[in-house]
Amino acid sequence: MWRFSAMLPVQKDRLVTLGEGDTPLLTTSRLGKYLGIERLYIKDESRNPTHSYKDRLSAVAVSYAKQIGAPVVATASSGNAGASLAAYAARAGMPCVVASMKGASGPMVTQIRKLGAHLIMMDDKAQRWPLLAEAARRHGWFITSPYSSPVVGSTPVGIEGYKTIAYEIYQDLGRIPDWIALPVCYGDALAGIHQGFMDLQASGATDRIPRFIAAEAHGSLRQAMSTAADRVEAAPAGYVALASSVGAAQSAYQALLTLRQSHGIAVKVGNDGLVELQELIGSLEGLCFELASVMPFAAVLQLRNEGTIASSDLVVCLATASGLKDTDKSTLNWGEIPVSSDAREQVLEAARIAVQHTSSKLANIQLGAAS
Repeated sequence: MWRFSAMLPVQKDRLVTLGEGDTPLLTTSRLGKYLGIERLYIKDESRNPTHSYKDRLSAVAVSYAKQIGAPVVATASSGNAGASLAAYAARAGMPCVVASMKGASGPMVTQIRKLGAHLIMMDDKAQRWPLLAEAARRHGWFITSPYSSPVVGSTPVGIEGYKTIAYEIYQDLGRIPDWIALPVCYGDALAGIHQGFMDLQASGATDRIPRFIAAEAHGSLRQAMSTAADRVEAAPAGYVALASSVGAAQSAYQALLTLRQSHGIAVKVGNDGLVELQELIGSLEGLCFELASVMPFAAVLQLRNEGTIASSDLVVCLATASGLKDTDKSTLNWGEIPVSSDAREQVLEAARIAVQHTSSKLANIQLGAAS
C-alpha cells in the first residue's frame, strides 16, 4: 500500500506499517456463474494483517497521530476497527482505547484484548461518542472513528488509506470495473475508494469511474437516494443485523454523495439467507468471509435478477473481513457434532453419503446457474 505513499497524508519516514495492502483480486468461476456474471472479481481484504480492510485506515491514521504527537489513539468500534487500531497502536508504541458495546462480536472483542488495547464495553452504545469527544477535548486523544452526531464518518486522514484499494484494483485489472459492491455503514471505504478512482480520472489514467453498490442493513441510503434531500435520516431498524459491522440504522452524507456522483445504487440486505450465502461462497470458492462481506454478493445477485447489472458487466465485490471475525453470529443455528463410536465401515459409509450429497448439491448449483 505504501508504494502509493505520495498520495497519502503522512511523512514517509513516519510510517507505521504491518504490511497492509496489496491484497489479491481474485477471479471466480462457480460463484460468478451462480450470480449470473461472467466477470466477477473479489477484492479480498481479509488478507490484511488483522484480517480486515480497516488496516488501511489504521495504518494512515496511526502514522499521522504519531507524527503530530498525539498521546493516545481511540475509536468507537463494534469490532474490526477496534482490533485494527489496537494492532497499529501497539506497532507504533502508543496507548489505544476502544469503546465498544454489548452485542459486539466475540472473536473481535478477543482480538482487541489480545492486542493490548484498553477495552470499554458500554451498555448504551450511543454514549461512546460523547465519551470520546470529551477525551479529545480534555486529553487530546486522536479519535479515528466517528464521534459526533449527525455522523460524518471517521477521521478524513484515515479514510485516505482506502484510496489505495482503487489504485490496486485499477492496476490489477488494467481498466475500470463497471461496478464495485461493498458493505456500507457510514461509508468510509465507499468515500475513500471513490476518491481513489477520482484521483485516477484526474491524472488522465482513465476517463470514468465505476458505479458503486452500497449493501446496507437498514436502508437509510436507499431512503435518501429516493429524495432530493442532502441529509441521511435514520431508517427504521426493525431487527438486529447479524452483520454487526454495518448494523447502524443511519449512514453519512459522504456515502450519499459518492452514490450520487457515481450513479450508484443502495441495496438493503437483511438477515434472511445471509448465513446460507456465506456458506455457499465458502463451498464454491473456498473463501470464508464475515457476514458483512457477504452482503455485496447478495446485493449483486438482487441487481442481476432485476436486470440492472448485465451478465457481461465487470463486477468487483469487496470482501472486507474474514469469516473468523463473527463466528458467534454465523453459527447460531449449529448443533453439536456427535462423537461417533460406530465401526469404521459405518463411519466411512456415512462419509461417502455425505460427500455424494455435497457433489450433487454443487452440480445442481451449476446447472441452475447455467439455465
